[in-house]
Amino acid sequence: MTGNGVLQILLFFGLVLLVTKPLGAYMARVFNDENTWLTPILRPIERGCYRLFGVDEKQDMHWTAYTLAMLMFSLAGLLLTYILLRLQQYLPLNPQHYGVKEMTPDLAFNTAVSFTTNTNWQSYVPEITISYFSNMVSLAIHNWMSAATGIAIAIALTRGIARRSASGIGNFWVDITRTTLYVMFPICIAGALVLVWQGVPQNFAPYTSVTTLEGGKQSIAQGAVASQEIIKELGTNGGGILNANSAHPYENPTPLTNLVQMFAIFMIPAALTYTFGKLVGNSRQGWALFAAMSFLFFAGVTTAYYQEQAGNPQVAWLGAATHAAGDHPGGNMEGKEVRFGIVNSALFATVTTAASCGAVNAMHDSFTPIGGMVPLANMMSGEVIFGGVGGGLYGILMYAILAVFIAGLMVGRTPEYIGKKIERYEVKMAMLAVLVLAASILGFTAMGANLNLPEKSGWNRVGTSDAYYGATYNNVNNTGPHGLSEILYAFTSGTGNNGSAFAGITANTPFYNLTLGLAMLIGRFLMIIPLLAIAGSLAAKKSVPPSSGTFPTDSGTFVALLVSVIIIVGSLTFFPALSLGPIIEHFQLYSGKLW
Repeated sequence: MTGNGVLQILLFFGLVLLVTKPLGAYMARVFNDENTWLTPILRPIERGCYRLFGVDEKQDMHWTAYTLAMLMFSLAGLLLTYILLRLQQYLPLNPQHYGVKEMTPDLAFNTAVSFTTNTNWQSYVPEITISYFSNMVSLAIHNWMSAATGIAIAIALTRGIARRSASGIGNFWVDITRTTLYVMFPICIAGALVLVWQGVPQNFAPYTSVTTLEGGKQSIAQGAVASQEIIKELGTNGGGILNANSAHPYENPTPLTNLVQMFAIFMIPAALTYTFGKLVGNSRQGWALFAAMSFLFFAGVTTAYYQEQAGNPQVAWLGAATHAAGDHPGGNMEGKEVRFGIVNSALFATVTTAASCGAVNAMHDSFTPIGGMVPLANMMSGEVIFGGVGGGLYGILMYAILAVFIAGLMVGRTPEYIGKKIERYEVKMAMLAVLVLAASILGFTAMGANLNLPEKSGWNRVGTSDAYYGATYNNVNNTGPHGLSEILYAFTSGTGNNGSAFAGITANTPFYNLTLGLAMLIGRFLMIIPLLAIAGSLAAKKSVPPSSGTFPTDSGTFVALLVSVIIIVGSLTFFPALSLGPIIEHFQLYSGKLW
């Protein structure tokens, strides 16, 4: 690692730390229904939305009603998106005339599920599959709504912990409305203008046809890039309007836009920890969660950066320079943009997988084995290392419940968390969420690795053409450990609602479109429902005054315990799979026997 690289990482994290308290305090006021500096402007719009859709903003929903509203809202969005994608050839803003040939039924299902669940996994090439209308109406609207849903769930769980002897946990419709209007909308306006200033396109022009220096023809895709780019990062969605995502110079043209995008990914998840502390009446509780997330983040980014800067030893053995010197970056530059370099590629990869975003500015498939394992491990943590907007907070609160339960077992008393007794029901719901995620990742990976699909069958279809891909190993471009890693990464990304990929896998087949779609639904809703059940249970409980036997959950000891629980649960669950993938590949790399 270089001093300059370390300084860039610290600068990025310093910006995140700088915004955590003010943005967190602002969101606490928004969800406490207190006046903010935007209230005079946005309050009339908010009231108009309630009148338009018949919402009683004073209604306090029981957790079951809150859950039903969330599920119906998501289902309606999923169905509408599927229909619009299948009918895109009949809709406006489609100068390239894309239709059902490009958007097949299984691909439309996968895409609709992906954007509804805040995953934004893209089995297709956007430039040659999706119209402008589909991008803006069918997909980009989910960048707002799925993000707002995640934040609403986190706030509902926070209310469950903060309230005493209450029957309700808030109003879902009010929560997503306020999130959209007061939190995401003003940030997106400012962020989109910054991106346009830096050269990100924002237009509806037909693709530009040019003649290259070699005399060939090239079609240059464009569109409303800036507006989708900022919400895909801020909402930790990740699905780009261009196939190369944030590695494309139209989506991410300069080092400044790269920094803005990483900052946008982390700012709301980080600030929500302070919001949590404010809403439960003890800001130290929020800082404890922030500290746990930060420790895991630095462990990941340090490992990824070290491995990528060290480079490929087999290249070094051939006599090539792998150490940074002068204008030579050294390390592993394969799959990375020169304008970002190794440090900003490793940092972006860590940020986007720690925060359940999925945007990429480098190809994770080209990382070193351990460097590529860091994004994989981030997602296997349950996306709690800051995590997605809302998802990171409710995910780490799930682990906090397990941590205080373990602490209670060690001292022989009923565990408590912020004045609430954690009993059998809460622990069962938390463990259900943990086990569901593990079962989805490992179960689908086993299916993908062992289901030998015949070459040239419809299940191995590539894209939307009649061509077929004779994969060596179940639609992955590599055999051995790396091929397994590509399958494991895909289902981890789907279940974790991340959306990034090891690009060596050909995922646009009926098998992967359907199984990844199911993994996304499981990872989103079969985690949310148990956590909302916990919220309802805790809200109905009375507050327990602290005693001499109460384990303080705002201390360094609790932070250490929380980090340990996250690592131990992840290690026990996924270490065997990682051993067969990136870990054994790492030893092969250094043994000179890479298959």
